[in-house]
Amino acid sequence: MPAGRHYFIPFALALALATGAARAEESRHLAPGFQQLPAQSKLVIVPAEMELFSISAGGVQEPRADWTEAAQKHFKAALMARKAKLGSDVVEMSEREVDDFAQVLALHGNVASSIFYHHAGNGPKLPTKDGKLDWTLGEAVKPIRDRTGADYALFTWIRDSYASGERKAAIVAMALLGSINLGGEQVGYASLVDLKTGRVVWFNDLQRFIGDLREAKPAEETVDSLLKGFPGVAK
Repeated sequence: MPAGRHYFIPFALALALATGAARAEESRHLAPGFQQLPAQSKLVIVPAEMELFSISAGGVQEPRADWTEAAQKHFKAALMARKAKLGSDVVEMSEREVDDFAQVLALHGNVASSIFYHHAGNGPKLPTKDGKLDWTLGEAVKPIRDRTGADYALFTWIRDSYASGERKAAIVAMALLGSINLGGEQVGYASLVDLKTGRVVWFNDLQRFIGDLREAKPAEETVDSLLKGFPGVAK
């Protein structure tokens, strides 16, 4: 074998593996055929469908309206501060309009949960999807396009929970007995939806035991994590 030839096979294999991994990661987040928002496209930001909970000593999740209100404010501020990264023509859906489209937001929550479970997460893969991001909200999004004139919509869905003081004490006690319990959890989904077709063209998720939306600075980190890899407008 000529000198140096034996280095080619490992390099080619490594390159093929890296290329395959990159394509798999891309298919995890992007629908087939979609790469970036088209130039001059209009994007509407839909307020986050969000709820925060306190975990009692017994492990019961109790809704906290005050935490949710603060989180909505911090999340919105962080998201709007990043408008330039989302596109050249970005508008925000008003809270009044959210009430009009409550059913669409609920539909997105269900579809996003399905995407996470069957595509991005560890749930059983659907053979009809062939490993691709291939989900849609259908005709349900048409009224949003008619109302806003937008081409795409960014939906976000978040549930966040935090251990109460009593729960933290219970966790310490359980740890002393050899039981492991991590307390609260932050789960979030972000979906970019083509309003002409209802197709989800980009998707990202969070599922972790860190993060805090109750304060402004940590909320910025959550927004950045949820928007990681967002397919901005083509140059």
